[in-house]
Order: sequence, then C-alpha cells, then structure tokens
Amino acid sequence: MKPILEASDVTFTYPGAQTPSLHQLNIRIPEGKRTAICGPNGSGKSTFFLHAVGIHRPKSGTMLWKDAPYVYKNEDLQRLRRQVGLVFQDPEQQLILHTTYEDVSYGLRNARLEEQEIRRRTERMLDLMGLTPWAETPLHQLSLGLKKRVALAGVLVLEPELLLLDEPTAYLDRRSEHRLVEELNRIHGQGITVAMATHDLNMAYAWADWILVMYEGACVMEGTPEHVFTEADVLAAYGLELPALVELWKALPADRRLGAKPPRDIAAWKAMQETWR
Repeated sequence: MKPILEASDVTFTYPGAQTPSLHQLNIRIPEGKRTAICGPNGSGKSTFFLHAVGIHRPKSGTMLWKDAPYVYKNEDLQRLRRQVGLVFQDPEQQLILHTTYEDVSYGLRNARLEEQEIRRRTERMLDLMGLTPWAETPLHQLSLGLKKRVALAGVLVLEPELLLLDEPTAYLDRRSEHRLVEELNRIHGQGITVAMATHDLNMAYAWADWILVMYEGACVMEGTPEHVFTEADVLAAYGLELPALVELWKALPADRRLGAKPPRDIAAWKAMQETWR
C-alpha cells in the first residue's frame, strides 16, 4: 500500500521528560484507507499527530508527505496544514471564535480566499455537517457533540487530503458516536484518507480498513483488523484487549469457527448465527 504520510525513524522527547515520546518511530498511513491507530495512554499517538501537522519537529528522523520530507518554513507548514487536517480530542482546544459560522470560516479567511468563496464553502460545510441551525449560535452554548462537529467542519472546509482525528468518540454518547462514524464514512467516500487515534477497540475493529498499534513511542503491529485483533497474546502484552465481537467469536466451539472469519459488526454476527440453524 502506498503511504500518504510517513514517519521514518522519528524520535522526539518533550522538554524535561526522561524518556522519548516517540522512539525511532516508523509508521505509515496508507493512502485511501480508513486507519485506526490504537495503543495505551502514553504510547505516542497524539505526539505523532502533532508531528503530522508540523506542530512538533523530530529530534531525529524524518516526516514525509507523499514521499517528500517535511520543510519547516512558514509557507510550507501553512500548505501542509491545508493538506493534513487534525481534529483534537478536546474541541475547546480548536474552537477560537464566537459563533459556529465564524469558527468554521476562520481557516478560509486565514488562507485569504475571497469573501464570496468563503461564504460559499462555509455555508456548504455547515449544511453537510447539519450545523446550519446553529450557524449564529455562540460556541459556548453548544453541546460537546456539536462542538466536535464544528471542529471537524472547520478542518474539512479546507478540503484536506488526509484527515486525522485524536480520540474522536471521547465523551460522546452512542447517538453522537454513530453520527460521527456516518460522517467519517461519508468523508472517506469522497476520497479523503481518514486516520483516527482511539482507545475504542470495538469501534476500531468495526470501522477501520487498517490497524496500527503503538506502544512506548513505536509502531509494534500493523495489518487488517482481522489479523491484528486475533493476536490476543500479543495485544495483551501491549495492554490491549480483544474487541467484544472477537471475544465472542473465540468463545465459540471450534466447529462453529471453522473456516469463518470473526464478524466485524452486529449484523455480520447475526448473519453467522443464521447459518447455524
């Protein structure tokens, strides 16, 4: 698979820290895929994302965008951040203006687009994200789920080629989580590569095409969900459990599992049960 973004032997240590947050990290996000990056707290997922948008710069090693090394000049970083969009775990870190409309349009104004184009793209994005009714609502009056959608809209309005999301389902209820997944699938269907860092292994298993596992600042596993999430002993060594559906599948008698792959969602699980009747 062709990588759209890659870290090659990247090492990075925060000031005052005793150990590196990234340690000779080699990781590749495949172009066109839905990728989930999993790992325990402190494994380096968020730090890698901050390197991906050029907020942090490696102490050693190289970040690459479409095989080209990063250039850390102002103009080049501004271009990179239009191509690679990052949505933070906490939307409060990302929402900086007064109303929904103002915040979603901020990146376009920063890119110095003409007012007519800013209005066209902002209104279209608000409509696509179901945010039009809250266009003039002060951000502090929005629910957490709506704030996350505004933060996502503010990134998507710049039309990035790669969308990164740090723990996108954190603090969301099931309904908001389901809506977010639908939005991500719609975005991916438009040709945008999507990668998320997540603790939710059930979601990662059901949603992703490709899984990357990070541990102590390194990428220690990669592969399809079916491959990665059947390696129970290996995952346990990295502090990760199996998704619930894989646990159920592994608990089945061997004759029921013979020749079958673990189901990826509830519908597939029910279809498998039908074959036993």
